[in-house]
Amino acid sequence: MLKRALISSALGAALAAAPAAAEALSIAATTSNMGMLAKHVGGDHVEVTTMAPPDRDAHYLEARPSMMSAIRRADLVVSVGAELEEGWLPAAIRGANNPGVRAGTSGYFEAAAQVDLLGTGGEADRSRGDVHPAGNPHVYLDPIRMGEIAKTLAARMAEMDSANADTYHANAEAFAERADEYVDEWRERVDGAPGVVLYHDDATYLLDRLDVADLGFLEPVPGNPPTGSHLRALVSELEGKDGVIIRYPYQREDHVNFVAEQLGWQAYELMPGVQVDGTADDYFELIGDWVEVIASPIE
Repeated sequence: MLKRALISSALGAALAAAPAAAEALSIAATTSNMGMLAKHVGGDHVEVTTMAPPDRDAHYLEARPSMMSAIRRADLVVSVGAELEEGWLPAAIRGANNPGVRAGTSGYFEAAAQVDLLGTGGEADRSRGDVHPAGNPHVYLDPIRMGEIAKTLAARMAEMDSANADTYHANAEAFAERADEYVDEWRERVDGAPGVVLYHDDATYLLDRLDVADLGFLEPVPGNPPTGSHLRALVSELEGKDGVIIRYPYQREDHVNFVAEQLGWQAYELMPGVQVDGTADDYFELIGDWVEVIASPIE
């Protein structure tokens, strides 16, 4: 009996002295693309909650209790930045009452702040639409910039969890290398493509990366709805040219159909991001879908 008691006591002491297993970093990602990247970089060492699904316009969400709950338990908030989430993320962070993830702290990460942006220098004025002074925030549609963001995100995770730093950096490097390989292939695929009309000024990042012309936007100003006069002017400008039109599920189909019918072009509906809990494979497949649509007029 005494021997058993001694063994039990020794085992209990050993368990008490053993270091606790590292807890996974809790991450609240604003969009599905940011959630995908955080999960890819963090692997098994992170738990990611995505606050905005890809079928909703991240410009115009409202702070919700579910967002505040995710932020309240988060070690790190991963946002797109450049004011994309300005209408709801600051309010959600205030409501979460988690000072460790407020803007300016190590627990707050902005993807757009890690890379060079297109369209810098606009004046912030909601009457003029979604004009972002810091630049166009839609960096997630450029795989190369996403690779750069992955590396800086890995560095941030490594600061918070040094025990798994090597894993974070390796995962980020793998993503960036894969992006480089795909972009080389995709540039060849779209060589000679006439260009794209977008509903909103967002996928210009992908078009710029692939050296494909953006032929115009259905919105007269980013964030302002299309007007009849603007659409007619766009048709007049593009008459006799070739191209494709792309919209998202939450953007009005009738505006797209009007321009497509007038020009005799094909119109396509694509997603701006992976599904919630999507993987890197899903992301590269998504961009591949964009590439096939862009290349369709040259087939």
